Amino acid sequence: MNTEELKNLKSNKIVDARGTACPGPLLAAKKAIGEISSGEVMEIYSSDEGTKIDIPKWCQKMSHEFIGIFEEDSYSRLFLKKA
Repeated sequence: MNTEELKNLKSNKIVDARGTACPGPLLAAKKAIGEISSGEVMEIYSSDEGTKIDIPKWCQKMSHEFIGIFEEDSYSRLFLKKA
């Protein structure tokens, strides 16, 4: 998906992990994934650079679909679909 499509994507759950350092955003995502159903979309806000590597790897390991990422002014927005 391109940035415009991601901006318009409806998220079922938003995890705001801005201001937390690695592994905080990943741990927050792992906790929150249980709050949505299979096929639903979760969005993670993170200001930690490591999250851009950690979340896609975790998605692959857990069979979730990593949809994409784009940058806001001071943080990243990452999207995934629960397996």
